[in-house]
Amino acid sequence: MQYTVSAKLRTAKGTSTARRMRRAGKVPGIVYGAGTPVMIEVDHHALQLNLAHEAFYSSVLNLDIEGKSQLALLRDVQLHPANDRALHVDFQAVAEDTEIAATVPIHYLNVENCPGVKLNHGIFSVTVTDVPVHCLPKNLPESLSVDADHLEINQVIHLSDLKAPPGVKFDALGRGENPTLATVLPPVVEEIETETKPEQDLPEQEEPEPDS
Repeated sequence: MQYTVSAKLRTAKGTSTARRMRRAGKVPGIVYGAGTPVMIEVDHHALQLNLAHEAFYSSVLNLDIEGKSQLALLRDVQLHPANDRALHVDFQAVAEDTEIAATVPIHYLNVENCPGVKLNHGIFSVTVTDVPVHCLPKNLPESLSVDADHLEINQVIHLSDLKAPPGVKFDALGRGENPTLATVLPPVVEEIETETKPEQDLPEQEEPEPDS
């Protein structure tokens, strides 16, 4: 899916200017990576709608700045700690013929149906939720999937188990690493402690006095 973000140029900067923009329903931002960084503003409502989609974070975006189109990646978005409203957004300009570095989310399929979970009541434990890649912008996938339907207890999914789309390279494999992404842990067995009641002391019986 191609996302388009409409933006306008801005010249004013500073804390007070940013507050006025936010009150007006705008979010200040910046575009870097193509010469001098460009300050922009985007519509808050439209940005929040896009941020609700996982793919928006890992897609090559069409950034429309007052009618001029620029390919870009979302690099950072600052959110209000109380209400998650976008406060500032950073984009990186990219070129069609230059490889980019990006992070792609991983989707684990058929977790509930793998033998280790379904039959042996194991716990599917995810260690890695996304993976760094290098590729041309046109080859960047929105997400990557790996099937867990075969996993038994203590079996793992490694990065090498992910199928890379054409033109996509995994950074870790390029460094000779093959990290664990997920594993099926043995089920947790709760030990039931039986409370043993202490023996109660019986009352002492008085010995009968001898007849005089």
